[in-house]
Amino acid sequence: MDQTTPETTAADAVAEAAATAVPPSSAPEDIALGLWDQALSFFQSLLWAWNAYQVAIAIGLFLVAYVLGGYLAPKWEAWLRRREGWPTWRMRLGVLIHRRMRLIIFVALIWPVTWAMQAVLRWPSKTRLLEALGELAIAWLVIALFTRFIGNRALRSVVRAGGWAWVTISMLGLSADAVALMDGLSVSLGDIRISVWMVLQAVVILGAMFFAARFVSSSAARRIRKNEDISPSMQVLSVKLLQVVLYGAAIFIGLRVVGVDLTGLAFLSGAVGVGLGFGLQKVVSNLVSGFILLLDKSIKPGDVISLGETFGWIEQMGARYVSVVTRDGKEFLIPNEDLITGQVVNWSHTNAFVRLDIYFGTAYHNDPHLVRKVAIEAAKGVDRVLSSRPPVCHIVGFGDSSVDYILRFWIDDPTGGLTNIRGNVYLALWDAFKANGVDIPFPQREVRLLDEKGA
Repeated sequence: MDQTTPETTAADAVAEAAATAVPPSSAPEDIALGLWDQALSFFQSLLWAWNAYQVAIAIGLFLVAYVLGGYLAPKWEAWLRRREGWPTWRMRLGVLIHRRMRLIIFVALIWPVTWAMQAVLRWPSKTRLLEALGELAIAWLVIALFTRFIGNRALRSVVRAGGWAWVTISMLGLSADAVALMDGLSVSLGDIRISVWMVLQAVVILGAMFFAARFVSSSAARRIRKNEDISPSMQVLSVKLLQVVLYGAAIFIGLRVVGVDLTGLAFLSGAVGVGLGFGLQKVVSNLVSGFILLLDKSIKPGDVISLGETFGWIEQMGARYVSVVTRDGKEFLIPNEDLITGQVVNWSHTNAFVRLDIYFGTAYHNDPHLVRKVAIEAAKGVDRVLSSRPPVCHIVGFGDSSVDYILRFWIDDPTGGLTNIRGNVYLALWDAFKANGVDIPFPQREVRLLDEKGA
């Protein structure tokens, strides 16, 4: 049986148009007109007999996939919601299948139909368009799978759309003309020529380099934070230095691959230096102060500090500021420079032991030896008060109406708060004094009314 046909397939039409395409060295207008002619030839070829049949079959398969996807997607989603305890990667894969259900069904339908037609007709040219559509659908599905690993939703959409467009153009054999057209659209700034193709290359390459740098830095940061042999401050410093090195290398390598001349950055660095000297003094000061804090280990994540009226524990240390969370849930972002130049009380710098003092007074008729004993025993019975460093009580003075005492005790968990432990000790003193007959005096005054003669 003769395997040739006078009819031309859509792929043949594209190949023929590409063979007569405008050379890449032509003007952008000529290249655009050549692409337009190729597009017209392709769409005209779809109206020919077997091409029209294949288009109709593809449309029918798409409609079937659309209906089946709309029916199966809700059931798949309900089934996924019942999968408790699944790993994160498996749930993400399930969500991706739910979102690309119609495309998956279309791929699953078009290839069996193509193979069946080839087996029955025994004429490859009559299924060439279906094969091309099947390959394109698989390429789109693979791109959708890989772009799912990009965390930023907007960036993921841009990369996915760009990948789909480029794969489609490449499979149609129009990539060379498209590159020539984008390279022809350019502007010149002195000796530097910037084209649309160069900008697109820079975006793709730098995006890939940043994605790789982010993935490596995140993986390394998790390993560093799990290492208990490294102090918290050194963990933060190591992560920051690693991020600076990786992102800096990504920018440098990306620009070199694109072909940007980095010798011109000398002028840019001088301009940046002038800008830093004037407008970015505080920013640079905070950055340098942040590295100093990490190197001298004066504060670290988890420390309890006081700075002015702010008392809380350090949640995280950033390049520009330190996050301090107070007991009432407020999060203060304190610039690193303030921690270097200001007076900071670090309650847990060398250790977590904190001594607290409270003052009280009793009546003069109470035995001071008994008062001291009762106060010490009351403090020992309060949770969080250390028995390894027992409380002490001393007389500090004789007031107008009371004997004044000071009670000192130690705790080792300042992150649990200071006001609440003081309140608990005061409450224990109240109960103990009441049980032992110890009075807490208060000032009393006599008011005398004088007659008109002053008697």
